Amino acid sequence: MNETQYVIDEISTIDTWRIFRIMSELVEGFDTMSKVGPAVSIFGSARSKPGDSHYKMAEEIAFKLAERGFTIITGGGPGIMEAGNRGAKRAGGTSVGLNIHLPHEQESNPYQTISVDFRYFFVRKLMFIKYAMAFILMPGGFGTLDELFEALTLIQTMRIKRFPVYLVDSKFWAPLLGWMKDTLVARELIAEKDLKLFSLVDDPDHLIEHICWCEKEKCYDFSEDDPRWLISPKTLRDEDAQQP
Repeated sequence: MNETQYVIDEISTIDTWRIFRIMSELVEGFDTMSKVGPAVSIFGSARSKPGDSHYKMAEEIAFKLAERGFTIITGGGPGIMEAGNRGAKRAGGTSVGLNIHLPHEQESNPYQTISVDFRYFFVRKLMFIKYAMAFILMPGGFGTLDELFEALTLIQTMRIKRFPVYLVDSKFWAPLLGWMKDTLVARELIAEKDLKLFSLVDDPDHLIEHICWCEKEKCYDFSEDDPRWLISPKTLRDEDAQQP
Protein backbone atom coordinates (compact mmCIF):
# COMPACT_ATOMS: atom_id res chain seq x y z
CA MET A 1 0.00 0.00 0.00
CA ASN A 2 1.25 3.47 -0.78
CA GLU A 3 2.47 4.88 2.52
CA THR A 4 1.01 8.30 1.70
CA GLN A 5 -2.40 6.97 0.69
CA TYR A 6 -4.17 8.28 3.80
CA VAL A 7 -1.99 11.28 4.53
CA ILE A 8 -4.37 14.21 4.10
CA ASP A 9 -2.28 16.94 5.65
CA GLU A 10 0.42 17.13 3.00
CA ILE A 11 0.47 20.55 1.44
CA SER A 12 0.59 20.51 -2.32
CA THR A 13 0.52 23.31 -4.85
CA ILE A 14 -3.17 22.61 -5.47
CA ASP A 15 -3.93 22.84 -1.75
CA THR A 16 -2.20 26.18 -1.36
CA TRP A 17 -4.08 27.70 -4.27
CA ARG A 18 -7.34 26.34 -2.85
CA ILE A 19 -6.78 28.61 0.15
CA PHE A 20 -7.17 31.64 -2.10
CA ARG A 21 -10.49 30.32 -3.43
CA ILE A 22 -11.73 29.83 0.11
CA MET A 23 -10.60 33.34 0.99
CA SER A 24 -12.47 34.77 -2.01
CA GLU A 25 -15.68 33.06 -0.91
CA LEU A 26 -15.27 34.44 2.60
CA VAL A 27 -14.65 37.96 1.35
CA GLU A 28 -17.61 37.88 -1.05
CA GLY A 29 -19.87 36.42 1.63
CA PHE A 30 -18.88 38.95 4.29
CA ASP A 31 -19.11 41.86 1.87
CA THR A 32 -22.57 40.89 0.62
CA MET A 33 -24.15 39.72 3.86
CA SER A 34 -22.92 42.65 5.96
CA LYS A 35 -25.36 44.85 4.07
CA VAL A 36 -28.54 42.92 4.96
CA GLY A 37 -30.76 43.86 7.88
CA PRO A 38 -31.94 41.60 10.72
CA ALA A 39 -32.20 38.16 9.14
CA VAL A 40 -33.79 34.78 9.76
CA SER A 41 -32.43 31.57 8.23
CA ILE A 42 -34.99 29.01 7.08
CA PHE A 43 -34.05 25.35 6.51
CA GLY A 44 -35.95 22.30 5.31
CA SER A 45 -36.19 19.61 2.68
CA ALA A 46 -35.10 20.39 -0.86
CA ARG A 47 -37.62 17.75 -1.98
CA SER A 48 -40.73 19.52 -0.73
CA LYS A 49 -43.13 20.46 -3.55
CA PRO A 50 -45.13 23.70 -3.96
CA GLY A 51 -48.38 21.94 -3.04
CA ASP A 52 -47.02 20.43 0.18
CA SER A 53 -48.28 21.76 3.52
CA HIS A 54 -44.74 22.42 4.74
CA TYR A 55 -43.89 24.35 1.58
CA LYS A 56 -46.98 26.52 2.03
CA MET A 57 -46.21 27.11 5.71
CA ALA A 58 -42.59 28.07 5.00
CA GLU A 59 -43.73 30.52 2.34
CA GLU A 60 -46.29 32.02 4.73
CA ILE A 61 -43.73 32.40 7.52
CA ALA A 62 -41.21 34.03 5.19
CA PHE A 63 -43.86 36.36 3.76
CA LYS A 64 -44.97 37.59 7.19
CA LEU A 65 -41.42 38.00 8.46
CA ALA A 66 -40.43 39.95 5.35
CA GLU A 67 -43.47 42.18 5.82
CA ARG A 68 -42.05 43.02 9.24
CA GLY A 69 -38.68 43.97 7.85
CA PHE A 70 -36.71 40.74 8.27
CA THR A 71 -34.35 39.48 5.60
CA ILE A 72 -34.92 35.81 4.74
CA ILE A 73 -31.88 33.60 4.19
CA THR A 74 -32.12 30.14 2.62
CA GLY A 75 -29.82 27.71 0.86
CA GLY A 76 -31.11 29.05 -2.45
CA GLY A 77 -32.30 25.71 -3.81
CA PRO A 78 -35.69 24.06 -4.37
CA GLY A 79 -38.24 22.83 -1.82
CA ILE A 80 -38.43 24.66 1.50
CA MET A 81 -35.58 26.92 0.40
CA GLU A 82 -37.60 28.02 -2.60
CA ALA A 83 -40.66 28.53 -0.41
CA GLY A 84 -38.73 30.82 1.93
CA ASN A 85 -37.29 32.92 -0.88
CA ARG A 86 -40.65 32.98 -2.64
CA GLY A 87 -42.49 34.28 0.41
CA ALA A 88 -39.89 36.97 1.08
CA LYS A 89 -39.86 38.18 -2.51
CA ARG A 90 -43.66 38.19 -2.68
CA ALA A 91 -43.70 40.50 0.33
CA GLY A 92 -41.23 42.83 -1.35
CA GLY A 93 -38.52 41.95 1.16
CA THR A 94 -34.88 40.95 0.90
CA SER A 95 -34.61 37.33 -0.20
CA VAL A 96 -31.11 35.85 0.11
CA GLY A 97 -30.01 32.57 -1.45
CA LEU A 98 -26.72 31.03 -0.34
CA ASN A 99 -26.28 28.66 -3.25
CA ILE A 100 -23.99 25.62 -3.18
CA HIS A 101 -22.55 23.68 -6.11
CA LEU A 102 -23.75 20.06 -5.84
CA PRO A 103 -23.67 17.17 -8.34
CA HIS A 104 -27.41 16.68 -7.92
CA GLU A 105 -30.53 18.22 -6.37
CA GLN A 106 -29.36 21.83 -6.01
CA GLU A 107 -30.60 24.29 -8.59
CA SER A 108 -30.94 27.95 -7.74
CA ASN A 109 -34.55 29.03 -7.36
CA PRO A 110 -35.75 32.19 -9.16
CA TYR A 111 -37.02 34.01 -6.06
CA GLN A 112 -33.75 35.47 -4.79
CA THR A 113 -33.06 39.19 -4.67
CA ILE A 114 -29.51 38.53 -3.45
CA SER A 115 -27.57 35.44 -4.54
CA VAL A 116 -24.19 34.26 -3.31
CA ASP A 117 -22.55 31.14 -4.75
CA PHE A 118 -20.36 28.79 -2.74
CA ARG A 119 -18.24 25.78 -3.46
CA TYR A 120 -17.34 25.01 0.15
CA PHE A 121 -20.02 23.99 2.63
CA PHE A 122 -18.18 25.31 5.67
CA VAL A 123 -17.99 28.84 4.26
CA ARG A 124 -21.68 28.78 3.40
CA LYS A 125 -22.57 27.45 6.87
CA LEU A 126 -20.63 30.31 8.44
CA MET A 127 -22.83 32.82 6.61
CA PHE A 128 -26.01 31.16 7.88
CA ILE A 129 -24.77 31.34 11.47
CA LYS A 130 -23.10 34.76 11.43
CA TYR A 131 -25.88 36.78 9.82
CA ALA A 132 -29.06 35.22 11.25
CA MET A 133 -30.70 36.25 14.52
CA ALA A 134 -32.90 33.13 14.46
CA PHE A 135 -33.07 29.68 12.84
CA ILE A 136 -36.32 28.16 11.60
CA LEU A 137 -36.14 24.46 10.80
CA MET A 138 -38.94 22.92 8.79
CA PRO A 139 -39.04 19.13 8.32
CA GLY A 140 -36.05 17.99 6.31
CA GLY A 141 -33.28 15.42 5.92
CA PHE A 142 -29.56 15.22 6.64
CA GLY A 143 -28.84 18.81 5.60
CA THR A 144 -31.52 20.20 7.91
CA LEU A 145 -30.34 18.02 10.80
CA ASP A 146 -26.76 19.11 10.14
CA GLU A 147 -27.70 22.78 10.46
CA LEU A 148 -29.75 22.06 13.59
CA PHE A 149 -27.07 20.20 15.50
CA GLU A 150 -24.28 22.54 14.45
CA ALA A 151 -26.26 25.52 15.77
CA LEU A 152 -27.10 23.72 19.02
CA THR A 153 -23.45 22.68 19.48
CA LEU A 154 -22.17 26.22 18.96
CA ILE A 155 -24.76 27.64 21.37
CA GLN A 156 -24.15 24.90 23.96
CA THR A 157 -20.39 25.45 23.88
CA MET A 158 -20.88 29.25 23.98
CA ARG A 159 -19.10 29.85 20.69
CA ILE A 160 -22.04 31.95 19.47
CA LYS A 161 -24.85 33.88 21.12
CA ARG A 162 -27.92 32.02 22.28
CA PHE A 163 -30.14 32.94 19.36
CA PRO A 164 -33.57 31.26 19.08
CA VAL A 165 -33.90 27.96 17.21
CA TYR A 166 -37.43 26.92 16.21
CA LEU A 167 -38.50 23.44 15.09
CA VAL A 168 -41.71 23.66 13.07
CA ASP A 169 -44.24 20.78 13.17
CA SER A 170 -44.10 19.06 16.55
CA LYS A 171 -45.35 15.72 15.17
CA PHE A 172 -42.42 15.51 12.78
CA TRP A 173 -39.80 16.36 15.42
CA ALA A 174 -41.34 14.40 18.33
CA PRO A 175 -39.48 11.09 17.67
CA LEU A 176 -36.11 12.88 17.53
CA LEU A 177 -36.83 14.86 20.67
CA GLY A 178 -38.02 11.71 22.42
CA TRP A 179 -34.71 10.03 21.59
CA MET A 180 -32.80 13.04 22.90
CA LYS A 181 -34.65 12.86 26.21
CA ASP A 182 -34.84 9.09 26.65
CA THR A 183 -31.31 8.33 25.43
CA LEU A 184 -29.05 11.38 25.49
CA VAL A 185 -30.39 12.95 28.68
CA ALA A 186 -31.01 9.58 30.38
CA ARG A 187 -27.40 8.52 29.75
CA GLU A 188 -26.15 11.97 30.78
CA LEU A 189 -24.66 12.59 27.34
CA ILE A 190 -26.33 16.00 27.34
CA ALA A 191 -27.89 17.99 30.17
CA GLU A 192 -31.66 18.28 30.49
CA LYS A 193 -31.32 22.07 30.20
CA ASP A 194 -29.89 21.55 26.69
CA LEU A 195 -33.40 20.70 25.54
CA LYS A 196 -34.25 24.36 26.18
CA LEU A 197 -31.89 25.50 23.46
CA PHE A 198 -34.72 25.13 20.94
CA SER A 199 -38.49 25.51 20.80
CA LEU A 200 -41.21 23.48 19.12
CA VAL A 201 -43.85 25.41 17.21
CA ASP A 202 -46.92 24.62 15.15
CA ASP A 203 -48.54 28.06 14.89
CA PRO A 204 -46.76 30.37 12.42
CA ASP A 205 -48.25 33.48 14.04
CA HIS A 206 -46.85 32.57 17.46
CA LEU A 207 -43.49 31.94 15.82
CA ILE A 208 -43.45 35.33 14.11
CA GLU A 209 -44.59 37.10 17.30
CA HIS A 210 -41.74 35.49 19.23
CA ILE A 211 -39.12 36.40 16.61
CA CYS A 212 -40.31 40.02 16.53
CA TRP A 213 -40.16 40.18 20.32
CA CYS A 214 -36.70 38.64 20.33
CA GLU A 215 -35.32 41.13 17.83
CA LYS A 216 -36.87 44.08 19.68
CA GLU A 217 -35.53 42.96 23.07
CA LYS A 218 -32.27 41.50 21.67
CA CYS A 219 -33.04 38.21 23.40
CA TYR A 220 -29.91 36.63 21.93
CA ASP A 221 -27.95 38.72 24.43
CA PHE A 222 -29.90 37.30 27.40
CA SER A 223 -28.27 34.86 29.76
CA GLU A 224 -29.94 31.50 30.34
CA ASP A 225 -31.54 32.62 33.62
CA ASP A 226 -32.35 36.20 32.59
CA PRO A 227 -35.75 37.18 34.12
CA ARG A 228 -36.76 38.86 30.85
CA TRP A 229 -37.50 35.41 29.42
CA LEU A 230 -40.49 35.38 31.79
CA ILE A 231 -42.11 38.32 29.99
CA SER A 232 -41.59 36.91 26.49
CA PRO A 233 -44.64 35.96 24.40
CA LYS A 234 -46.36 32.73 25.42
CA THR A 235 -43.80 29.96 25.45
CA LEU A 236 -43.91 28.14 22.14
CA ARG A 237 -42.96 24.91 23.85
CA ASP A 238 -46.06 24.95 26.04
CA GLU A 239 -48.51 26.80 23.83
CA ASP A 240 -48.04 25.13 20.50
CA ALA A 241 -46.61 21.68 21.17
CA GLN A 242 -45.93 19.16 23.85
CA GLN A 243 -42.34 18.08 24.14
CA PRO A 244 -41.91 14.36 24.87
